[in-house]
Amino acid sequence: MGDISKMPINRASARAESGNVFGQARRSAKILRAGLYARVSTNDQQTLAMQNRAMREYAARRGWTVALQVRDVNSGAAKREAREKLLEAARRREIDLVLVWRLDRWGRSVTDLLATLQELEHLGVGFVSLTEALDLTTPAGRAMAGLLAIFAEFEREILRERTRAGLAHARENGKRLGRPATAAAHTAEVRRLHRAGVSKSEIARRLKIGRTSVRRILV
Repeated sequence: MGDISKMPINRASARAESGNVFGQARRSAKILRAGLYARVSTNDQQTLAMQNRAMREYAARRGWTVALQVRDVNSGAAKREAREKLLEAARRREIDLVLVWRLDRWGRSVTDLLATLQELEHLGVGFVSLTEALDLTTPAGRAMAGLLAIFAEFEREILRERTRAGLAHARENGKRLGRPATAAAHTAEVRRLHRAGVSKSEIARRLKIGRTSVRRILV
């Protein structure tokens, strides 16, 4: 048996085994920091635990670390304070991606969804929706996000059409449009009632204006 100390050494293999290749240290992959967001209505809190469990399990499979986990419990139209907290963390570069259970948990509307996704993209923060399998950290996911802009414009156009139709209907029914008349428009009537001995509070009640406005007119 030959002397092991005299056997030829595969220096490339030795460098690879020691973590060095061509004289450079091997870099380990960055562990992404995920921010988890869950939302339920006040009448449907039983699904909150399910959302959290599913997102944490998914993050573990992807090798992400959960840096922040928030939840909103409110109606869909209410202000989402926990979501804003997560966005603030993204702006401070404290998270690398946002993970949600479903898109409608995150966005109030298509327009709102698109606006927040565009901000996250500008910040370099990824976005993943578990249910829809939407992963904006991948090229395919970013291509899908482009469709949201089309849907957002479609939604805005529908709202504009509804507004125009509502105004036209109001005009046809003789409804006055625009801002209501100010108290100044009642000046003559306020003074007439005051001369007739009607109290200021009663004048305000009859004309449906504030008592302060009545006093200002009568000064």
